[in-house]
Amino acid sequence: MTLLACGPRSLDLSTPAVMGILNVTPDSFSDGGRYLGRDAALRQVERMLAEGARLIDVGAESTRPGAAPVAEQEELDRLLPVVEAVASRFDTVISVDTSTPSAMREAARLGAGLINDVRALRREGALAAAAASGLPVCLMHMRGEPGTMQLAPDYDDVIAGVSDFLRERAAACAAAGIPSDRLLFDPGFGFGKTLTHNLQLLKHLDQLQQLGRPLLVGLSRKSMLGAVLQGAPVDQRLHAGVSAAVLSVDRGARIVRTHDVRATVEALALWQAQREVP
Repeated sequence: MTLLACGPRSLDLSTPAVMGILNVTPDSFSDGGRYLGRDAALRQVERMLAEGARLIDVGAESTRPGAAPVAEQEELDRLLPVVEAVASRFDTVISVDTSTPSAMREAARLGAGLINDVRALRREGALAAAAASGLPVCLMHMRGEPGTMQLAPDYDDVIAGVSDFLRERAAACAAAGIPSDRLLFDPGFGFGKTLTHNLQLLKHLDQLQQLGRPLLVGLSRKSMLGAVLQGAPVDQRLHAGVSAAVLSVDRGARIVRTHDVRATVEALALWQAQREVP
């Protein structure tokens, strides 16, 4: 399957796609507060699309380690005007980074094409809302909640643990009327995992292809990169993040979620070029 139906648009995954991140939050770990205003958000979308992003992921709730939950109405007030404005102005697939059923329903109505849920549709009503939307869904592995997920995470085998979780959530989706051809999987780098767990996932990412669904990865600017770089701050993790993106795609990822669109697009263009020569 190389063509993913995303509401009124389609996403061709025969080559890896770069997903640009748009956080309309005051507290996201990398760019919190920068794109809260509608005009600033639209300028950033325009910039990312010009740099080669093929879809835009809009999120209104920070899920950084230790983040507190956001009230439902506050999330809707941040998210929906931006989704509506982006849908009316740009010809691109809009992903909504949300776990909230009402946000899924309303964003789909306003033109969103993908639901990207870090909680894998585990909130009450999320399965039904996603099924009714008709949109594809990215299910992410996370142990616990953002506020507690980094409190001593432990796995006998992180690859097996992630795989088992995603299979279970796919079965829940099937029971709710969401067919497998509408699913993508995200291993959840940085979500309830130590540095060693994250590196093991990156090293053995190809094993998750056995699950049979396109893989979406998000490593951009994350703390695992800072740890490898001996404490590098968020704004000094670009090169490691691009390297992680290329490694992920080489091991089977089809969508790369990033803050750094141009650098990632250019690195993946070289990866694709070398793939195409005899």
